[in-house]
Order: sequence, then structure tokens, then C-alpha cells
Amino acid sequence: MYQPSLKVQPAEVSVLNATGRVGMPTEPNCLNQLAHVHRLRDSELNYNEHQYNLNMQMLRNREGLGVPLKMGMERFAARQVGRLPFLPSSNFMDDVLTGRCDSIGFEDFMNLPEYSEQMRQPHAVVEKSLGIHL
Repeated sequence: MYQPSLKVQPAEVSVLNATGRVGMPTEPNCLNQLAHVHRLRDSELNYNEHQYNLNMQMLRNREGLGVPLKMGMERFAARQVGRLPFLPSSNFMDDVLTGRCDSIGFEDFMNLPEYSEQMRQPHAVVEKSLGIHL
């Protein structure tokens, strides 16, 4: 049975998110929503998830439903592992299960600032997350 390939279509903006504060470049705002966005951006944002879905579909066709279900549950369990609030997760277990640990991509060396590895004061971060900061 032939299935056509999935094409990523750019999303149409129906309502503009207007806020009065200055946000990060990755947050949606009026300028980012009205500016020209290259079609490849949407494709690259969903590339890893799209590859995972294609691999799971191929496994389902070849091995049956049990193997993709087991792999999906392993990935779900790996994402549930918690860390203290001042230690950001590197998602290494998820990368190992999906096979992304063997590749070096753009996001590995030019990542968003909120994912940078910097040590913050543990007591202040835990108190803020628990709502007991002064």
C-alpha cells in the first residue's frame, strides 16, 4: 500500500499574540508572526519527531504493534526521570533511545540560552520552585 510522504505546511496566523513586554527571540510576538518565515524552519523544528514517527511506523509494519509500543513506553519512562530544579535535564536517555546520541547537530553547539549549562544557587532555586522565597 503506497502512502504519500508527509509535507510540512507553514501554519497560518489567525490571531496575533500582542504583549507589552520584551520577550526572547524564540517567543511568539507580533513581529515574529508577521515577518517572513522560511518554510524550512518549521520542517527543522519537527525533524526529530518526524523521523521517530517514521521509524515507529516502519517498525509497526515490519514487526507488529508490540515493538513500537514497548519503545514508546521506554521513551515515556525516560522522560519521567526528575531532577532538582537547579539541575537542567540533558535528555540524554531520550537521545540514547531515539539514536540521536550518535549525531552532532546544530543544537549541540549553538543552543538556546535557557539550556546553557550554568550553575545557579541551589537553595535559591529550590526555594523559588517551592514558593517559599523571600
